[in-house]
This record gives sequence, structure tokens and C-alpha cells, in this order.
Amino acid sequence: MKPSMQAKLEQLVERLDEVNALLSHEGATANMDQYRKLTREHAELTPVAEQFGRYRQAQEDLATAQALLDDPEMKEFAADEIASARAGLETLEDSLQKLLLPKDPNDDRNLLLEIRAGTGGEESALFAADLLRMYTRYAERQRWQVEIMSESPSDLGGYKEVIVRIAGDAAFSRLKFESGGHRVQRVPATEAQGRIHTSACTVVVMPEADELTEIEINPSDLRVDTFRASGAGGQHINKTDSAVRLTHLPTGIVVECQDDRSQHRNKDKAMKVLAARLKDAQLRAAQAKEASTRRNLIGSGDRSDRIRTYNFPQGRVTDHRINLTLYKIDMIMDGDMDELLSTLAAEHQADQLAALGEDG
Repeated sequence: MKPSMQAKLEQLVERLDEVNALLSHEGATANMDQYRKLTREHAELTPVAEQFGRYRQAQEDLATAQALLDDPEMKEFAADEIASARAGLETLEDSLQKLLLPKDPNDDRNLLLEIRAGTGGEESALFAADLLRMYTRYAERQRWQVEIMSESPSDLGGYKEVIVRIAGDAAFSRLKFESGGHRVQRVPATEAQGRIHTSACTVVVMPEADELTEIEINPSDLRVDTFRASGAGGQHINKTDSAVRLTHLPTGIVVECQDDRSQHRNKDKAMKVLAARLKDAQLRAAQAKEASTRRNLIGSGDRSDRIRTYNFPQGRVTDHRINLTLYKIDMIMDGDMDELLSTLAAEHQADQLAALGEDG
């Protein structure tokens, strides 16, 4: 093990001792915010300390076995023990490396998912609806909640744009690599000649921001417009100015919400979307700065890239970032995304380990 890694692990074990002492103090719960931070830190440090304890024990076992090599009667036994201990140390070191990888602070958050139709007209809007169904079905499999925040339907039942909030355990960590260009190749329902068309949509996945504490939105930076909602919703929806448009003047970001009958609820939804977009802009700026020193294959945050192709005639889905092709398009479009998402997460972890090696 590298000395830098050993020193880092020893520091973390010391810190766990400090956290244990603070948590066992009789006044630990006097400040609940501080108490929650400490319990979270305790939960993160404990598996690292336990694994490091196993590593140290394996080191001791190796030293004991090496001491037996001088005994002719124990030499064969000692050689087996040394080989076993070395293999165990290697496995434990790999595990510790992964535990030391920087954790994305947004991984445990809920998310906002935007799907926007691109090239391809009405067929692109229909594909946007298919993507929404794919993510919704995946969320249902995870027992997550899905709430439509804003939608702009197309004439044939697709979406020009749709924004949904997905709430659930570690939702952002599972779907954060979905941002980018999604391309579809198929015979559209609107095509009389049976020719294959290529269309595209853009997907953006943003961690939900706590706009009260994280993103400061100055009321003087906002222009709030109300107007009558258009589209489906019965008679009432068109009788009142319930739709809300927020314009964030410093950035030019515009958010519209008109799906609820209540102007107040539409404004709340619009504020959530605006806060997420502002947080997302901050994250992308930070990623761009990092990418200038090291190109991260998956988490680069570049939305202009075509990340995936869904080819219906061939029954395949190809993720271009990791050269993965799966011939189960119907299952994936029905929300069976685990293999795809797990492979992306594993590749990202491999990127991080390589970077850790370069830095160490």
C-alpha cells in the first residue's frame, strides 16, 4: 500500500474515534443539525475503519507466516499461508481504494429530469414520450415517486418538452449519467413508406436543490408573469391566470409551469425547477474546470454529445461512451435499465480509480 493511502486511512480512523467521542457526549443532541452531520459522518467512516482493521490483521497474519519460514517442518504450511495472506491483502487494498473514492455529495438527492424533443419533428416528440415512459417505469421498479412539474405536449401525444421530479433513495446516483443526446432509429408511425428515420432528444438530469439553503435567489432578480394556461385541463384551467412564468434576469433562465390549477403550486414547482437549473449550472462550471485538467469519459457534463442510440429495427441500444451494446431494446424501453446503469457506474468508478492512481 502506498504511504499516502496508509496515512489517509490512519487519519480517518482517528477521526472516527473523535466522532464516537462527540456522539457519546451527553450534550450531543443539543444541536440536532450538528448531531445529524456527525451520524452521517459516522456511517461513512465506519465501513472504511472496519475494512482497514481487516487489512491490518491480514498484515499481521502475513508477518506471522513469514516468521515460520525458518522452521523446516513449517516451511510448506508457511508458504501456503503467505500466498493466501498476500492475495487477501490485495483484495482488501482494492476494496479500500474504492471506499476512499470521492463521494458525489449529490448522490443521495432526488432529481429533476428534463426531456426535450430535438431534430425529427413530431417523431422526436413521440420519442420524448417513450423516454419519459422508460424512466417512469424504471422509477416504479425502484419504488420511487414521479411528479410532472411542467409539460408541453405535441399534437400526436408526444412532448416538445417535459420536466419531472423523481424522488427516491439515491435516485440521482442511479440516473446522473443519463444527461446528453439520445438518438432513435426506427420507422415512425407517421411514415407511410416504411422508411427508417433518425430523430433525437436531449435529456438533462439535475440534482434537486434545497432552494432555501443552497441556492440564494434574490426576489429582485426574478420577473414573475402569470397567464392563462393552454391545452388540456377542462374549463377551469382556462378561466384563471394560474400559469406562471419565472425569468431569472442574471442568467436569462426561463421556467414555465401551468399544469396545476393553483397559481401558488405552479409557482412553487417553477421555483424548484429554477433552483435545480441554477445548481446544475454551478455543477457544470465546476465540471468544466475539472475537465480542463482531466477528461472524464462519462461525467463530463457535456450535453451536446450523443450518448446513446436506440435502434428499433435491430433491437439494440448502444451507449457510445462505454461502447456497450445490448440487444434488449423492448426490455430497456419498459424500464429494465439496471444492466445499462450499473455498467455506466462501474466505468465511472474505474475512471476515478485511474485518476486516484495518477494523483497518488
